[in-house]
This record gives sequence, C-alpha cells and structure tokens, in this order.
Amino acid sequence: MSDDVQRGLEGVLVAESDLSYIDGDAGKLGYLGYSIEDLAREASYEEVVYLLWHGRLPDAQELDDFSTWMAGARPLDDEVVTEIRQLAAADEVPMAALRTIVSALSAYDDDATHDDVTDLDANLRKACRITAKIPTALAAFERFRNGKEAVDPREDLNHAANFLYMLNGEVPDEVLAETFDMALVLHADHGLNASTFSAMVTASTLSDLHSAVTAAIGTLAGSLHGGANANVMRMLKEVDESDADPRTWVETALADGRRVPGFGHRVYDVKDPRAEILGAKSKELAEAAGESKWYDYSTTIEAYIADHKALAPNVDFYSASTYYQMGIPIDAYTPIFAMSRVAGWIAHVLEQYEDNRLIRPRARYVGEADLPFPAVGER
Repeated sequence: MSDDVQRGLEGVLVAESDLSYIDGDAGKLGYLGYSIEDLAREASYEEVVYLLWHGRLPDAQELDDFSTWMAGARPLDDEVVTEIRQLAAADEVPMAALRTIVSALSAYDDDATHDDVTDLDANLRKACRITAKIPTALAAFERFRNGKEAVDPREDLNHAANFLYMLNGEVPDEVLAETFDMALVLHADHGLNASTFSAMVTASTLSDLHSAVTAAIGTLAGSLHGGANANVMRMLKEVDESDADPRTWVETALADGRRVPGFGHRVYDVKDPRAEILGAKSKELAEAAGESKWYDYSTTIEAYIADHKALAPNVDFYSASTYYQMGIPIDAYTPIFAMSRVAGWIAHVLEQYEDNRLIRPRARYVGEADLPFPAVGER
C-alpha cells in the first residue's frame, strides 16, 4: 500500500459503480451508458430516476406506473407542514430547513422502521416518498417565508412542472417546464461527488436511507459544493448593478483577488457538458422573454475567463441564469440541486447496500508521542 496521502481523496478509487461515467478530459458524462446529451434531450426526470434506481430505462407501462406512484407520494403529513411553517417563521436558511424536513419525513414513513435497512423493496418505497415529497416541502417553505399559503401538489403534472406550479401558484408554460425538467436530468447524478460519497459513508454503517440522504444534504450545503450557482447569479446581479462592461468588471474583480464562481471543476479539464446544454437553454429562455442581458453577461464572462485564465465553465455557471429567468429565488438554487441529486444519492446508496463494506479510511498520525503526563498543578 502506498504511503502517499491524497488530500481530499483526489484521484483515489474507492468503489466500482455502473451509475454514471465521467470523462473529464473529453468532457463526457453518461448515466448507465446513455449520454447526458441524449438524456437531456429525450428523457424526463422520472425516466432518469427509474434508470438510476433500476439499472435500465422503463417501457411505456413501467414509466406510467412509476410516474403515477411518484405523483401519489407527493402530499405531506400535516405535522410535517406544521414544522415547515415553523422553520419558515424562524427564518431558517433553505438548505438547513431541507435537512431538517428530510430527517423528519422518516417519522411518517411506513417503511422507516423496517428491520433490514438493506431491503431493496422497502428502500425503493422510501426512495419514492423522499424524492416525491422534497419538491412539495421546498415549495411550501418558499411560500410560507413569503407570507403565502402552500399550494397542494397535482397528480396530473410531471415532477418538474408540478414543482413550478406549487412554487408559483400557476401551471408553467411548456418552455419553462421542459427547461426545468432538463435541469433536473442534468443534476441527477455525477459520480462520487462529496455529497454522494457522504451518503455512501453513512449507508456503509448500515444506517437507513433517510439518514444517508440527510447526510448528503448537509454536505451539499457547503459553499465548496452546492452553492456555486447562487454565487454566480449574485455575481451577475453585481455586474448589472455596476453598469460596467462585464469584461472590465471581471478584470477588476480578479485584480482585487476575487474568485469568479462557476469556473473549473475537480473532474473536468474542459467545458462541463452540462454547461453546454444549459447554456443553450439559457439562450432559449432569454430569447423567449425578450431579455438577453443575463445570458449576454454570462457569455462575455465565459469568453474573458477562457482567454485570460484558460478555465471553462461548469454546470453551475449557466444554471444560475437559467433558474433566475424562471423566477426561482437565488437561495433556493442549492435546495433545487438537492431536489434533483436525491435520485443519484439514493442510487449510490442502493448500490452500496448491495455489497456493503464499512467505509473507514485511515489518517497518518503526525503528532507527538510518548509525552510524560503532568499533574494538573504542573501544567
């Protein structure tokens, strides 16, 4: 065994998985052998969830049954709604609220006390409830903290459209619904990122699915993982308010030692393929709305950073303007990330349970040794 320490476990192989494939040199991403481009263009979020959990795409009847099952699991117990209302009244930050809500959901899940935490059928039922209820909870929290009442979910809308309906109180148009559905597909899984690995570590102790997802949410909340798209939008708004040319703004920011969010990635050495797809969608939304400034700012900044820093944008860069043009609050971006990524978290947890081994790395001790123990009066 090598004695080299790999800080952050960078480049360390810790598991085998058939869920998502990333080629950082070529800028490729796929789920179970299907390219992200094909999935984003052709598949619904429900199809991708089924693919990740079952290892294959559903046929028409399976997709209809699965979508119906998911839609029927959307409503929240009254006690959970009360807790969401209290969290909103306490001005809790959205990711912390989501962490608390998902943990609370286990109290009202019929399978939460199942004796065998690795039982696949029970976990698929729990997975469906968790994934279906998170959008309902997020939309209710957002409305409560803005002095509005929650909107009940509808079973006749798909996962993406129903969330936008519950958030805004009106059925979204086709462009918005399709764009949001695509965004959910793009964020559904991405290898052993920090939050996914956190979920796997939790599951490896034979803790339950709710605990694993709660751990993942806590990990995603960190600014080095889930908050980049919110920071990108804050940057774009700052550019807009400055009335400066975006190139000049970025040049000044870099000279002041500021970091421009949304660029670079631990895995990709080229442009994130998801950024390519969302960039095109951001442009489409801008053209449909007749307001292109956010997209124009983004492309100008991308070109400047490419020329001066040789860095390419990641998925967060264009998801920022895409979400903003859809009317989604900036501090809800990371919870929406979780709303999508829960599918991947659960898929990796199910995979972990299939052939479980406790994840327990070691650290090299570099402290002092064999110190004499002094009496309290001699310290």
